Amino acid sequence: MDSRSQAPLKSSSFSSATTNKAAREVDRNLSLGALRHGDHDRRGAPAGAATWEQIKEEGEEEEEDGSGEPGVSALSGEIDAFIAGHDAGVSIPEATLEKFAAAVEQEIAQSENARDKWAADANGELLLAAIARIAGLASVLAKNTEASAKYTSGAHRVTAVLHHAMSFLVDEFHALLEPKAADTCKLARRPASFEQGGHEADRCVLRPPDNAAHSAHAEPTPPYPPETVDRLRSIADAMVGAGYVTECTQMFLVARRNVFDASLRALGYEKASIDDVVRMTWEALETEIATWIKAFRHTIKKGFSTEHDLCARVFAGRHASVGRAIFADLARCVMLNMLNFTEAVAMTKRSAEKLFKVLDMYEAIRDASPVIDAFLSVSADDDPAAGCNSDALTDLKAEIAAARSRIGESAASIFCELESSIRADAGKQPVPGGAVHPLTRYVMNYLKYTCEYNSTLEQVFREHRRRDDAGDNPFAAQLTDVMELLNTNLEGKSRLYKDPALSNIFLMNNGRYMLQKIRGSPETNAMLGETWARKQSTNLRQYHKNYQRETWNRVLTLLRDDGVLTVKGHVQKPQLKERFKQFNSAMDEIHKTQGTWVVSDEQLQSELRVSIAAVVVPAYRSFLGRFAQTFSAGRQTEKYIKLSGEDVEGIIDELFDGNPSSMTRRR
Repeated sequence: MDSRSQAPLKSSSFSSATTNKAAREVDRNLSLGALRHGDHDRRGAPAGAATWEQIKEEGEEEEEDGSGEPGVSALSGEIDAFIAGHDAGVSIPEATLEKFAAAVEQEIAQSENARDKWAADANGELLLAAIARIAGLASVLAKNTEASAKYTSGAHRVTAVLHHAMSFLVDEFHALLEPKAADTCKLARRPASFEQGGHEADRCVLRPPDNAAHSAHAEPTPPYPPETVDRLRSIADAMVGAGYVTECTQMFLVARRNVFDASLRALGYEKASIDDVVRMTWEALETEIATWIKAFRHTIKKGFSTEHDLCARVFAGRHASVGRAIFADLARCVMLNMLNFTEAVAMTKRSAEKLFKVLDMYEAIRDASPVIDAFLSVSADDDPAAGCNSDALTDLKAEIAAARSRIGESAASIFCELESSIRADAGKQPVPGGAVHPLTRYVMNYLKYTCEYNSTLEQVFREHRRRDDAGDNPFAAQLTDVMELLNTNLEGKSRLYKDPALSNIFLMNNGRYMLQKIRGSPETNAMLGETWARKQSTNLRQYHKNYQRETWNRVLTLLRDDGVLTVKGHVQKPQLKERFKQFNSAMDEIHKTQGTWVVSDEQLQSELRVSIAAVVVPAYRSFLGRFAQTFSAGRQTEKYIKLSGEDVEGIIDELFDGNPSSMTRRR
């Protein structure tokens, strides 16, 4: 079990090495520094916390303890004089040292047995002042070898009581830091959305409800009530002042880290190894990414501000740098664990469907940098000399930048894989009826959702795919390349059709679909620009002309008098009969063949029919008006003139409907 996940036990915090270290440190951090530095502590004490002089004055009425021996307050004057003047040769009876130690120990014992150790009548602040004097004595006796030799028995007694006092404070500090049972249950309970397996598939499909959006911006709830924070601050001040900085900070750090981890688990986030992430199916990983994003944003927007505020309130005044160091370590520990997940995701096999979740991760990481910058700025403003704290946060900022770079590179590579997918789609089987190719549908829908991240992808491509020909927007240039590649691929697929007219119908269908998708997406339209749309429209008009030339020019030729049907003003009846037979056959073949062709877009279908009818129907009616009377009424007319002008219109109106039994119109 990781030792960092548990608060240190009382017995393990006070080894002899720790005692010696504490004795060396205590003079530097001593809470009784006011005795040596005048009014320093009065100015630096946090609001609402009593200074040691105030505590001493309030305790002057206490003369002796319950056993008849002098009490803490009665002996404090001699103790303070000895601590302040030991360098000048001030001495004190060893019996006074032992009596004072005994009095402090009795105060501790009474507090240990009290139901509420910090109630007003329990003299909690007076006890902390007494513990501070014991720490001061221990420091004086430890660093003065002559005093140690002179007060051997008293020094041992003072050291033992200091151990007892610190053990007592450790227990109290730990008890106050531990979340209550009700809070623990609340943290451990997952939201209903996670229990049901629901998650946001991608941000362009689902939108959180209004109440969820409101709660996301609500002010975070303080982790402890104000009175608990005051008690924590008093104990922390005593422990740090006594030189027990390591014990105090590690206990605080571990306790808050455990609470932080519990809050992340309540959001559904569980730690996973890199191997576990790499082996996940995409469906499972997609869920994990959605959960990670929610937990990461919670950490950045709420968790860190809560912990920063708590550290600043518990470690206030002259110990503010300790609080900043704790927050820096906590933030770094939490964030490094979460950033490991991004490294694992970047190592998974790259595929097109992962792009949107990877971009969501990129945006979450990108948005974290200003938050860390803000904490760095606060730390520098509060204490320009706080190098260690700044170093930890600076390291964290570098780790966030590295994670952002990994995810950004992964996103750019995934998008570029789209080009490889288009090139690889070299099927030799044409789509029946010249309909929109599945590749066209996939690419255009993919680009539509991709362009909803246009600003993010522009940033990603600036960082990872700079090009000399990209102009101001490298992502727009990449998008244009994809469209050109798709057009080239479709032109190759159009050559799979044996009928040139059907090839042009295929190109019209796909080109029109692409143009409609672009114009239907403001983001994509803005990326490609009007130049691309005009070029695409020009191509469509050319496909239309090519189709009419391949199909209807031959039909219109049959309706022209090219000098064969009339010679010197006389109609050549055999040639006229053959011409009507050819026209009837051509229309029958077109009806049978092109009636199975597919034009998916209703507007394009209508435009084609109208343009054909506008040319063919008037020409046929004119041809009929000129030559119909050549045939005698009855069987001869019925044999050769099988179609009226309305019949030709009807045939044209039935073109491009597709075969209902095998073809489904799709939009």
